[in-house]
Amino acid sequence: MDEQTRIQIEAAAFRRLQQHLMQDRPDVQNIDLMNLAGFCRNCLARWMDEAAAEMGVTIGKEPAREMFYGMPYETWRAQNQTDASPAQLAAFEKAHQG
Repeated sequence: MDEQTRIQIEAAAFRRLQQHLMQDRPDVQNIDLMNLAGFCRNCLARWMDEAAAEMGVTIGKEPAREMFYGMPYETWRAQNQTDASPAQLAAFEKAHQG
């Protein structure tokens, strides 16, 4: 497989993950993703920003979030995110010690 085809496949898989998290499963909370997988939607947006920086392109935290979420983060958050429960917060603390 040539490099360009590999890049296109990886990009398509990323777009599918983004669609899944944003459209198919907006009910899954970021804290649950962090607790189970060690990353969340905000991490993905940060990784986009970091990848851009490696290529000499400046995006920034909030614009990268808007790129990933398809809307301002605060809008998505107000529509989809709930307050973390004590159990979720305790799991987060346990999973992310040190």
